[in-house]
Amino acid sequence: MSLSSETTSYVGAFTPAAFDAHLKRVAHLPAWWLERKRAAYARFASLPMPKRTDEGWRFSNYGALTLDGFTLPEAVPFADAHHTALGIAGAATLALANHRVALSEPVAAELAGKGVIFESLQNALLKHADLVREHLLTQPSKLGSEKFAALHEAFLEDGAFIYAPKGVEIEQPIGVFHYAAGDGVALFPHTLVVAGENAKVTVADFFRSANPGEKQFICGGNDLFASHGAQLTYVAMQDWSRETLSLQFNATVARRDAKVLSLNLHAGARQARHESFSQLQAPGAHSEMLALTIAHGTQEFDQRTLQIHQAPNTSSNLLYKNALLDTAKTIFSGLIVVDPDAQKTDAYQSNRNLMLSDDAEAHSLPGLEIQANDVRCTHGATSARIPAEQEFYLQSRGIRKAQADELLVFGFFEEVLGKLEHEQLHDKLSEIIRSKFKE
Repeated sequence: MSLSSETTSYVGAFTPAAFDAHLKRVAHLPAWWLERKRAAYARFASLPMPKRTDEGWRFSNYGALTLDGFTLPEAVPFADAHHTALGIAGAATLALANHRVALSEPVAAELAGKGVIFESLQNALLKHADLVREHLLTQPSKLGSEKFAALHEAFLEDGAFIYAPKGVEIEQPIGVFHYAAGDGVALFPHTLVVAGENAKVTVADFFRSANPGEKQFICGGNDLFASHGAQLTYVAMQDWSRETLSLQFNATVARRDAKVLSLNLHAGARQARHESFSQLQAPGAHSEMLALTIAHGTQEFDQRTLQIHQAPNTSSNLLYKNALLDTAKTIFSGLIVVDPDAQKTDAYQSNRNLMLSDDAEAHSLPGLEIQANDVRCTHGATSARIPAEQEFYLQSRGIRKAQADELLVFGFFEEVLGKLEHEQLHDKLSEIIRSKFKE
């Protein structure tokens, strides 16, 4: 398939016939949702694939994108207790394999009695339609992947829905696991989290391939909504197979005095693009946007972010850290936008790259668009190697170079990991990172 044409649109394996088959599988869902899906498919079919001149795809290997050769997944048996448990007492769990619920451990009866909802997205569409309709995929795609965002909405089959009602605090994290099984499958995972006024909730979202050698196409998304005074923490870990093409879209909305912390750990996929769009919509809103990337081999991680301050006295802090080995490549392109009425905005953006190989490649494109005159906005990017004296110090004490580098990378990452309040979740991510360095 040639991607050289600027006028041709592509549907690849996602043909009208494939879409009709998908609609038959979800025909029991509300009519309004099916209509939205039909509109999304029309947008997908009409939009062109990315091209070299698109600023939103600058430095990306857009030529490796293809929509051919994939199939919608069949149900598979999957019950891996090791991979579908947070290991945290009291945590509820939902695991989906190829869009089908494989394991469900509900929230405690006390929380359910207070109105906490933790359901598959299909169940939520049927049982809590108004609440889902108000928040599901209501924010537009603004970072270059409009075609893929439309594809995600069109073929989204199931996912997870978490709702913490007004004034309810959920002490333990809620765990969601999305699995892809089968060579050539296409998956469209989604997690929707809604925190009511003064509610508090933590969600840990895991993305994995069942088998490391399978080629897959993943087009996922998540919506985070924090109402007035809410505290919402969202932690995601992406570990798709090394043959997978992954695109993930995040949309965050923070209302008055709300605090949202999102931390994304990127480790898997051949080529992974992550877009994160954060809106500060009312005074006192705060968004903490964090990411850690471990890039091995020939992996490419493409990170695009947008922080929009729409009201006065809002704040945001973005810190993305990448550790690059071998011939891996990372791209960071971030923009802070301050609307004219958003006086007293305090926004920060930083991308830091730790180069563990002379052949690795890191591109950083931070930016500001400020339309108010009483703000404090800063941005920056750095790329550096591990200081030789630090390596020498550890090696002089009998620590081999590979282990020394691992320790120093952990020190580099701890600034981000240390922002997690939940100690056991912090330890879980640290364990995952250690396992990636042993591969």
